[in-house]
Amino acid sequence: MSEVLRAEGVAKTFQLGRETIPVLSGVDLAVRAGEMVSILGASGAGKSTLLHILGLLDHPTEGTVWCEGEEVSGLSDGRRSHIRNARIGFVFQFYHLLPELTALENVIMPARILRRSGRAVEERARELLDAVGLAERTRHRPAQLSGGERQRVALARALMNEPAVVLCDEPTGNLDVRNKELVHTLLRSLNRSRRQSFVITTHDEGLAARGDRILAIDDGRLAARGGYWPVL
Repeated sequence: MSEVLRAEGVAKTFQLGRETIPVLSGVDLAVRAGEMVSILGASGAGKSTLLHILGLLDHPTEGTVWCEGEEVSGLSDGRRSHIRNARIGFVFQFYHLLPELTALENVIMPARILRRSGRAVEERARELLDAVGLAERTRHRPAQLSGGERQRVALARALMNEPAVVLCDEPTGNLDVRNKELVHTLLRSLNRSRRQSFVITTHDEGLAARGDRILAIDDGRLAARGGYWPVL
């Protein structure tokens, strides 16, 4: 099974005045095609920082990141931006939908950034909204949708460019119990039916348990839960 994402020796520190604050320390991780990896950790443990580095939103202080076999952590900002949009999908806790756009237009946006348009693009966006149970909500704007529906639009948007991996940062952290369960089930269904790779950071044990592997981040280091270790 091929790898879609790899990190080796990733460390991250932040400077606060004269104080150096370590957040990540020597993180190693490999994600295989079609795999769902859960990363558990308390608030402030470094989950979001790790996801931002894996998704090329931030640079590691030390270490290297590969995406589909290409070393990406040392590339120019322009090249990193292109890879981020073309090969990596993102789902955040607070959706980050554009309020002036409809659900359909929000889903299409990643394709627009790659200068793709036309009937095939719109048909794919509609198919993705149907896959997340929102076929009847294509013309609704975010303010007209519930929190769970907004998160499902965000998930469809993340899949628009057929990414190698989707990174989900606390995707159910802002949802009620019913919508948490809906999103849990949907993530696993998409993972299995589409062979879509996911890396999901969460403090939700129920969501983490749906993954193929459960890792935990503590004191800046990544370790396995349940007797499994990161594939290297």
